[in-house]
Amino acid sequence: MVLARREIGEVLRDVRLRKGHTLRQVAGRASVALGYLSEVERGQKEASSEILASVAEALDTPLSAIYRQVSDRLAVHEGVDLFPDTVPDDIIRSVQEPLQVS
Repeated sequence: MVLARREIGEVLRDVRLRKGHTLRQVAGRASVALGYLSEVERGQKEASSEILASVAEALDTPLSAIYRQVSDRLAVHEGVDLFPDTVPDDIIRSVQEPLQVS
């Protein structure tokens, strides 16, 4: 059985390594304990959405990009087709509407 926390950890580690950052650097920028971030990357701990957002920011990577990579990896494990690269208009509107100020 594939676990989302393992895929999240692998994606975070891949992004970190591609950007040439150490675990210590990212943990410091994200204000997350080094040992905890290590456990998240190894899939041993499940990070909250707040911690994932902090780590994504520390990696200078949109959280949506991290979730997208995780989603694609889970789809491969599940043997389903990957989702198209376009976001349906109704989803875009539903996200933008709360952001509009009257």
